[in-house]
Amino acid sequence: MNSTSTGWRRWLWPLRSRKVQVAVVTVIVAYATQVGLTVSEEMVLTVLSVGVALILGIAHEDAGRARVG
Repeated sequence: MNSTSTGWRRWLWPLRSRKVQVAVVTVIVAYATQVGLTVSEEMVLTVLSVGVALILGIAHEDAGRARVG
């Protein structure tokens, strides 16, 4: 059972990053709106833009934290 737990950790370790979590959710929401939900192209672009803005904000915050200490 320990090897199974180690196997899952090896594949899912990138999900510990906030940037990866936001990117995955952004892609899922954009795909869902494109495929299943009937929304305008503007909505899809808005979702992608907010996702990119969040990722850049997190990166900026991480860079500031690394510089300070």
